[in-house]
Amino acid sequence: MMNGNLSLGIDTSNYKTSVAILTENGEILFNSQEFLTVKKGERGLRQSEALFQHVRQLPHIIKEALADKEIRERIGCVGVSVRPRPVEGSYMPVFMAGESFAKTIGAALNVPVYGFSHQEGHIEAVKHYSEFKHANRLICFHFSGGTTEALLIDEPKGIFEIVGGSKDLAYGQVLDRVGVSMGIDFPCGEALDNMAAQYKIHTDLLSPVKVRDGYVNLSGIETQAQRMLSRCNQSDVVCDLFFKLSESVKEMTLQLASKYDIDKFLYAGGVSCSRYMRTFLAENLSKNLRTAFGETKLSSDNAIGIALLGGKNIWL
Repeated sequence: MMNGNLSLGIDTSNYKTSVAILTENGEILFNSQEFLTVKKGERGLRQSEALFQHVRQLPHIIKEALADKEIRERIGCVGVSVRPRPVEGSYMPVFMAGESFAKTIGAALNVPVYGFSHQEGHIEAVKHYSEFKHANRLICFHFSGGTTEALLIDEPKGIFEIVGGSKDLAYGQVLDRVGVSMGIDFPCGEALDNMAAQYKIHTDLLSPVKVRDGYVNLSGIETQAQRMLSRCNQSDVVCDLFFKLSESVKEMTLQLASKYDIDKFLYAGGVSCSRYMRTFLAENLSKNLRTAFGETKLSSDNAIGIALLGGKNIWL
């Protein structure tokens, strides 16, 4: 017999339709993540197309999630991502799909619906199952297809502040643009990471990414990598690209650790799943710093963190 109310989470990002159901102790009873379809050669989806695909995929995922009568009757709340980031003016139409389904389910089951940002969900999914579960002051990097941000989180002071990241392209955008140029299906990060992790040979084809006060610009290295693809072995280019990007993450971490006197760093988002980057940081960061990465299913787009955030409203 299950104990306590269950929390249903829904996340409709620009890449995946995700639904999860969790117990009060964090047990994942249901977790579905379905990629949206991107045409060969394209580097993403228009908001209208992504919204349409979510509306098409959500019914059968929700039906599967609530198929068990016992689980259905124990749903105590619905959590949903309603915007990209937890700041005023943050908005993307794609989240309207999840929000509308969440409100419908909430009304049908007579349970409350709680809205959060996609970014908050990413962070909570990794943090909850890490050694930093109860940490109230840390820096979290959010690396995804469209976001590269370092966030200072100080819960006692109510601080959730961007203190570093990219001023132009996100890490995921760089990888996707290079991968699509190579003929790899979008999203390209996993395929490129597998290539870099297996190849391992590092050559200085690309210039280092400069890091200033915890911030980077990535358009330059993307342009360099595109140019080198036609001149050099593609595996050489990909491996050096991952080396330079990982170096920049290391340097951002060190600069922010010094500036904010913080030794706890959490890495979330799809790009943080990179085996190459994880190994590089483990081998090259100071042992005085404590770092945590989530499981792959927790780092990529998912609804687990959203379900956890929603559940806090009924579990406390």
